[in-house]
Amino acid sequence: MIRSGELVNKVDWLTISLYGLLVLFGVINIYAAVYDVDSTTSFFSFSHNAGKQMAFIGIAIIVAILILTLDYKIYDTLAYPIWGVFIFFLIIVMIFAREVNGAKSWLEIGPFRFQPSEFTKFATALAVAKYVGRPNFRIGKGRDALMLILLFGIPTILIIAQGDMGTAMVFSVFILVLFREGMSPILLIFGVASAAIFLLALMLPNDMYFWGPTIAITALTIYFNRKSIKRMVLILFIGIIVIGMYQSVGYAFDNLLKPHQQNRILVLLNPNSDPLGAGWNVTQSKIAIGSGGLTGKGYLKGTQTKFDFVPEQSTDFIFCTIGEEQGWVGSMILIVLFTALLLRITQIAERQKWRFARVYGYSVATILFFHFAVNIGMTIGLFPVIGIPLPFFSYGGSSLISFTILVFILLSLDASRMQRLAH
Repeated sequence: MIRSGELVNKVDWLTISLYGLLVLFGVINIYAAVYDVDSTTSFFSFSHNAGKQMAFIGIAIIVAILILTLDYKIYDTLAYPIWGVFIFFLIIVMIFAREVNGAKSWLEIGPFRFQPSEFTKFATALAVAKYVGRPNFRIGKGRDALMLILLFGIPTILIIAQGDMGTAMVFSVFILVLFREGMSPILLIFGVASAAIFLLALMLPNDMYFWGPTIAITALTIYFNRKSIKRMVLILFIGIIVIGMYQSVGYAFDNLLKPHQQNRILVLLNPNSDPLGAGWNVTQSKIAIGSGGLTGKGYLKGTQTKFDFVPEQSTDFIFCTIGEEQGWVGSMILIVLFTALLLRITQIAERQKWRFARVYGYSVATILFFHFAVNIGMTIGLFPVIGIPLPFFSYGGSSLISFTILVFILLSLDASRMQRLAH
């Protein structure tokens, strides 16, 4: 355990400062999103989201201090039990939670609401880091690969079963973490290619626009590799797989996705296909961001915000409040702060000599990056609306506290790295 005097010297204050600025910037904009010019309600009143967020910030600070004062070894020792506890909570949610907006994600205990899927992110990061940190771990071994797939695949399946596809997608980032530990890039290439094929199948007006070039490229590649039977067979096999994936997109789209998920993807491809329905949120969000111009309309002066044109403006669409009221300048300040935080977390992860801490650090970086990129991307129409918060910024206790735990466990591990080397 680190003494309080040592903690002050060893903890990474740059990361804490960036975290504090983002949290402060966030609660100010949450207040702007719920502000009513005719109301006399105080900023700190629990009757609106800004006041509640202040209470969540207080809880997050207490949790952060507790994490830093605990012995760093506890996170390694209890990684699997913590993961197991939140898997249990995910199962409980499926059984007892009420369905809200098509998803069953929240446990309600009296006046308190708790979203286990948010906390499962840091729990899975600990479990993956624990397993990869084993002395005999080998990224290419079938057994090790299967265990890792189970560690982040089980929560993914449970969260999909709850109807929360956005949060489930976050767990795919653990594949990116494994590239730092030596995984072949073939899996990443396959994932990107699959996404491209999926979008092409939805965008192309006629199958021949895909079939023609694919067959031609496959035939030409086989011709130029005709001296090698093995290469010819491999190329033909890849061509058949690509065509099979393309043909299966229609079935997957119609039978695996819910109607609202289908509409969000179709709106992404054609924003004008349903402007008053599925496309309403993104259209109004882009109007709000665009109307801010260079410096914005001014704090608490956003008309799109005040007249509630954009739903969920203090949660999933908080970024459009910044764009409207603080303009390009305010948006860039937010992006620079997030980028600085992500770069600093990556630096912290890279300087760890203990594999457990390094893998955990990269897990933190990739989870935050996914949330940051997708949340902002969906508000400007680059990604479909999948309903995930902007870290430290969007309103919500579960979100803020879970991201705080995620970051401060890394800071605890980093502050103790020299103590670990001494042992």
